[in-house]
Amino acid sequence: MKSRYRFWAPFLLIAAVISSCSSSKEKDHSKLHELQYECVQRLTDVIVYDIVNPPVASRMYAYSNLAYYEALRPTNSTYSSLLPKLHGFTELASPDTTQRHDFRLSAVIAFMKVAEALVFSKDSIKTGREVLVDHFSDLDKEVYTNSVVWGEAVADHILKRASKDGYKLTRGMPKFSVLKETGIWQQTPPDYEEAVEPNWRLIQPLLLDSASQFKPVRPPAYSINPSSQYYKEVKEVYDLSKNLTDEQKLIARFWDDNPFVSEHKGHLTYANKKMTPVGHWMCITGLLGSQSKKSTLEIARVYALTAAAIFDGFISTWEEKYTSKTVRPVTVIREHIASEWNSLLQTPPFPEYTSGHSVISAAAATVLSAVFGNNTAFRDTTELPYLGLERNFTSLSAASDEVSMSRMYGGIHYRSAVMNGQKQGQQIGDYFNRTFYNK
Repeated sequence: MKSRYRFWAPFLLIAAVISSCSSSKEKDHSKLHELQYECVQRLTDVIVYDIVNPPVASRMYAYSNLAYYEALRPTNSTYSSLLPKLHGFTELASPDTTQRHDFRLSAVIAFMKVAEALVFSKDSIKTGREVLVDHFSDLDKEVYTNSVVWGEAVADHILKRASKDGYKLTRGMPKFSVLKETGIWQQTPPDYEEAVEPNWRLIQPLLLDSASQFKPVRPPAYSINPSSQYYKEVKEVYDLSKNLTDEQKLIARFWDDNPFVSEHKGHLTYANKKMTPVGHWMCITGLLGSQSKKSTLEIARVYALTAAAIFDGFISTWEEKYTSKTVRPVTVIREHIASEWNSLLQTPPFPEYTSGHSVISAAAATVLSAVFGNNTAFRDTTELPYLGLERNFTSLSAASDEVSMSRMYGGIHYRSAVMNGQKQGQQIGDYFNRTFYNK
């Protein structure tokens, strides 16, 4: 099992600065605008360690980043709360303006309290909170107390909504019944795991009116007739797998983002833990923020909205997955083309249509484009700690396009699932942009 507790390369300098600050009597606050990057990284480390599945991870990132923005927002009165336009939130009271606050501390407190409430390994979040809060140990006692009180009030407000979003209800619902029906999703090798989060579509979206608001076109009808669209797409995946270039294989691995990949060697089985697709796009958000000249509050806002769009994206694609229940390529190819065939990537344990990674990547890229511009070039170093890989992109849409193709290169999705999934995600992202950026 690979070691996980390493920070992304772009943030090593931040850690070094924080360490040196902790040991000095006079705190250097020059780097505290980058606190949110480390908050997100602390949460990512715990999500990876706990092997949290992507939909559940999206919920953790969305609520935590909303809390960060709302707690930091009073630093600039021109920034309005996001909550009135989102579903399920009551009005958030304002902090007492007669009292002094350090809203950076409030934001850290809010983020970490929400994260601690939602993750499984709570002690790890508590440890991270202690490290981050130590930056503010030289604050006036009254300011420190006021800041903590405001941060905790914001966190409680966010968690109140989270407690009513349907998550707890879905924990006690029946598992997905797998029936041996032609063309319907079956458990896939090598581990034949149960279907992940079959009831996720029942979670209340943050902005979408319902899980089916941006329902994609129907997937091609199952057919093994060589002239049918469905069979042509199956054959395309198979033929592609036989002629993958080294570059295509690298792209597939780079965007795999499978939080739990099992490796089998003889009688031995071990697993590699990796970041989820949500964590990957949260890292990209941080990378774009760090190379931009946007204010700390503007970056906090786009973190919150990107995470919220991804959260709604998972609800949307999971609605479709468990409606169409499309069978994965590995099942069909083994039954009708090559009995020993394996996909390059390990097939995730849930129905195929639409491609979840395509949906949430397009949603994230669309929201990020509203702030940073679509044609912003960036170097994605997300996978350095996991795979030792990094890639350059000329635009956000180029990265999103590559995500979709990576699923075909990996042998886990058909063309319709990635293309229609990308459209689905773009619609969700556009809806967020029209609501919050008038775009």
